[in-house]
Amino acid sequence: MSTDVKNRLTPAKVPPPVRSSAMPFVSRGVWPLALPAIVISLVLVALPIIWTFILAGSSSRPNGGFIGLANFEKLFSDALFWDSLRITMFFFVVCLIVETILGLGLGYLLSLDVPGRKIFQAAMLVPAIVASVAVGLLWLLIFDPSLGIANALLGTIGIDPVVWLGDPKIAPWAIVIVDIWQWTPFMALIIGAGIRSLPAEPFEAAAIDGATGWRKAIFVGLPLLAPVLTVAMLLRTVDLIRFFDTVYVMTQGGPVNSTNTLNVYGYRAAFIDQDPGYAATLQITLFAIVIIVAALFTAARRRFTIEY
Repeated sequence: MSTDVKNRLTPAKVPPPVRSSAMPFVSRGVWPLALPAIVISLVLVALPIIWTFILAGSSSRPNGGFIGLANFEKLFSDALFWDSLRITMFFFVVCLIVETILGLGLGYLLSLDVPGRKIFQAAMLVPAIVASVAVGLLWLLIFDPSLGIANALLGTIGIDPVVWLGDPKIAPWAIVIVDIWQWTPFMALIIGAGIRSLPAEPFEAAAIDGATGWRKAIFVGLPLLAPVLTVAMLLRTVDLIRFFDTVYVMTQGGPVNSTNTLNVYGYRAAFIDQDPGYAATLQITLFAIVIIVAALFTAARRRFTIEY
């Protein structure tokens, strides 16, 4: 065998990987650039969390000192805590389900290439970018029993005026209406962008197999859209569980604690009842709930991403 043929048949030798001679991050002179961000993060994030845990283990009485887990024992025996947790979960479940369903419909409309789509998309974003305090004040006027447009519209169809924010049975639903009005466009924008990014091949294959529009939407579109849906629902979940500003502006947790969420209850415990230790305990509990629910949605998103 000639030397040329032998060279062609012999596998080329792959050179060994070159080991990086770069020095560790902290010894390369780069860490001073990151030091301000690290310090700011510690001051703005870590220290308040540490102080909250310290407050939760302290007595609110003068010179009360450290009391361990007494505030947590009080928490689990507090009927108002369980009631505020129920109200928080009510807002979370109802608003999230309705906003997701309406967001799917509006998101599909936003995904269509029709004239004026960008104008409609910009107009839809207005409720979400308005401050929640301003939204609460606006809906206070709308729900006014005497001068509000809500009762005026009900009167045109023969329905008696409703005390929207004064009836314990109606007030929670009034808050739900406000949140759905404000945040459904946010869900629609995320879902609409997700629909526009879906690949066309699975839908074409389903059409060849004889699938109709609804079947393609349910059995092809929804599974492909699942990662986007979980992200949108995760973002709304974190905000809904810590619901505060709109509720406090409109009802301050009333009437008769019917809209008293965990965040509102924590605020009232700290600044009205002057019990910062118990308020810190409520906020730690709220923080734990947010972490658990966010972890569940994150795990669901990873599963959908792997499968689809």
